[in-house]
Amino acid sequence: MTTFDFSPLFRTMVGFDRLNQVLEHAQHVDESSVSYPPYNIETTAENAYTITMAVAGFGKSDISIESRENELVVTGKKQDTQEAKNYLHRGIAARNFERRFQLADYVRVADASLVDGLLHIDLVRELPEAMKPRKIEIGTSKPAAKLENKAAA
Repeated sequence: MTTFDFSPLFRTMVGFDRLNQVLEHAQHVDESSVSYPPYNIETTAENAYTITMAVAGFGKSDISIESRENELVVTGKKQDTQEAKNYLHRGIAARNFERRFQLADYVRVADASLVDGLLHIDLVRELPEAMKPRKIEIGTSKPAAKLENKAAA
């Protein structure tokens, strides 16, 4: 049995629809596309990450990076060359690719660069002010009095 039924978990959970979609997507990943091009994901700071992809033979005009809703799509399409080459050995892969990365909420692409055949994509997690931890001061007045004053304002 290779499939999992997560529906019992989601009966009592509200607002976790995206988690269900990510788990479903992970089950249906095509294994042949997982190995090319090779990549690293590195944590560079508490809320910063770098994806490094080995894209030897691809230029800036051959690669497109698109950030969609909670997904990063990196596509490489080689331009067709008209000249026919006679290879004795061809070890450098030059096939087209599409690599998808699922991004957490509030993660955005900050920068991208192509240096020495390596594509570096910098990601940053930026939490909204409302979601950041905040210190709550403890007051001495009664809670009902504060609520009445705020409601009157």
